[in-house]
Amino acid sequence: MDQKTLGVYYEHPEWFEKFFNKLEQKGIAHIKLEGWNSSFNPGSAENDLGIDVIFNRMSPSAFNRGHENSIFYTLNYMKYLESLGLRIINGYDAYTYEFSKSNQINLLRSLNIRHPKTYVVNHKEAILKSVENLKFPIVLKPNIGGSGANIIKFEDYLELENYLKTNIIDWGIDKTLLVQEFLTAKDSSIIRVETIGGKYVYAIKIYLTEGEFNLCPADYCKIDDQKIDDMKDGVSDRGALVKKFDPPQHLIEKVEKIFQSAKIDVGGLEYLVNSEDDETYIYDINAMSNFVADPEIVLGFDPTDNLVDFVIKEIQKKVKLPVNL
Repeated sequence: MDQKTLGVYYEHPEWFEKFFNKLEQKGIAHIKLEGWNSSFNPGSAENDLGIDVIFNRMSPSAFNRGHENSIFYTLNYMKYLESLGLRIINGYDAYTYEFSKSNQINLLRSLNIRHPKTYVVNHKEAILKSVENLKFPIVLKPNIGGSGANIIKFEDYLELENYLKTNIIDWGIDKTLLVQEFLTAKDSSIIRVETIGGKYVYAIKIYLTEGEFNLCPADYCKIDDQKIDDMKDGVSDRGALVKKFDPPQHLIEKVEKIFQSAKIDVGGLEYLVNSEDDETYIYDINAMSNFVADPEIVLGFDPTDNLVDFVIKEIQKKVKLPVNL
């Protein structure tokens, strides 16, 4: 069909090539909106885009690819588009969680869901003060992260104190850090869960190798001492053993409650079972979520098909489409 019905606001074209191809196969005409090269007039009430549905696919790791200008701009832009009455898939509310690990912890606390003990700080002295109430080992991580970047683990207070004395701290793009207790994953594995439309789609178990702790895009995989490759998304590119996993129903219900409460239409999270107390902890929530590589082999189906079907249904709520879609 020739009429444009969908805008895809994105930052990393290679990640979404399969999604774009499937839209073409379905005949869904769309426009690509580059999040790093954009402008809008907040004083105008006109929908200059000429479309009614936007799929927001901005990534918090954009700053690793020279697109730091996209992060806070996205929040302003999504708020504006929503004020015009556009349907934003993963809109402003969703991205207040994607762009703030502090907000994620606050959400988990409000839902009475177990998470690692965490302090949020904006000064070096506050780091040392906060660890008085935490159990080592701990990690320092940026409030706005992505692909597990810039996370540092400390085994004890002396190691942390020496580091702060001799190193310049990378405070991240919002100058805010999390000081968080590090939890050792039971059986050296974590679970990644994906949702669409606030509903469970699939989960995978990821087995870690020795020494891993910054699992991107969450917090417990090894990045090595190298720059993050532009193609890596932290989900489809993991070099660890991955297999399909079926979480217990009570955890699926918790996961769905999280995404529905956060108004995250499409997203994933990660959790682990703490080897120390055998309890389940959710430690990272993502609105910008990529699916596992080789999904037909790992899962037996391609979740990108589910995603496209969901997007089409959202479009149909605003625009009349051919019934054969």
